[in-house]
Amino acid sequence: MRRFGAWPAWAFMALFFAVPLAALLPEAFGEGGSAFGRLFGNPLFLGALRNTLGLGLAAGAISALVGTCIAIELARQPEGRRQWMMTLLGLPLAFSGLVIAYGFILAFGRAGFVTQLLAGLGADPAVIGSWIYSVSGLGLAYAYYLIPRVALSLYPVFANLDLRPAQAARTLGASKARAFRDTVLPEVLPSVLSNACMVAAIAMGTYGTALALVGTQLNILPLMLLAQVGDGGSDFAVAAALSLVLMVVCVVVMGVGDVFTRRRERGAVGAGH
Repeated sequence: MRRFGAWPAWAFMALFFAVPLAALLPEAFGEGGSAFGRLFGNPLFLGALRNTLGLGLAAGAISALVGTCIAIELARQPEGRRQWMMTLLGLPLAFSGLVIAYGFILAFGRAGFVTQLLAGLGADPAVIGSWIYSVSGLGLAYAYYLIPRVALSLYPVFANLDLRPAQAARTLGASKARAFRDTVLPEVLPSVLSNACMVAAIAMGTYGTALALVGTQLNILPLMLLAQVGDGGSDFAVAAALSLVLMVVCVVVMGVGDVFTRRRERGAVGAGH
C-alpha cells in the first residue's frame, strides 16, 4: 500500500484534471491569447462574473451559517436520534439538480403552493413567483443541498470539541462571551470558513440546477460556458478561455479555505509543542 496505494488517486487526477486541462490550454492560448480578449470584451462577461461571485458567496455564507447550527445540534443529540437526523440530512445529497429545481418550481414558482399561500395573505404572486428565477432564488436552491454537506462535514468538529478550556476560562472569571471568543471560536472558526469556501466554489461551478431552474435567463459563468459549447456556440477558443477563468475563480475561493485550514493546523502543532 505504501508503494502503490496512491496510484489510483494520481490516475484519477491525471485522467479527469490534467488531461482536460492540457487540452484546454492550447485552445485558449492559441493565436496569442486572443480568445481572452474576445471573452473580456464580451459585454455579458463582467455581469456573469459578478453574478457568479455573488451567487457563490451568498450560498456559501447561508450554507455555512445554517449548517453550523445543525452540526451543533447534531453533536448535542443522543446516538439514536443523531443517526436518523443524519440520514434525513443525507437525502438532499442524493437528489439530482433537475429534481431539486423541479421541487423549487413546484413550491416557489408562479403557481407554487408556497406562492399561493403567500398570495392568500396579500402578497403579490407575480413578485414571489419570479423571485425563484433570480440569483437569490437560485442561491436558496443551492443552499438546499449545500447545507447538509456543511452540517455533515462540521459535525465531527463539534462532537470532538474540548470544552475544558472554556470551563477553565469561566472558572478564572471570564464572561461567557469572552470564554467563547478566546477558546471555542479559534477552534471551530477555521473549519466553518473552509467549509463555506468549499461550498461557495461548488455553487460557482454548478450548472445543472441553474439550467433546470432558470434556463438561460440568468447570466452566470457556468451557463455562459454552456451557451458557448452548446448547439449555438461556435467559438471554442472563447469557451476554453471561459473554462479556465471559471476554474481559476473556484480554485482561488477554495484556496482561501485551505489557508484557514492550514492556519488551524499550524496553530495546533504550535500548541502541541
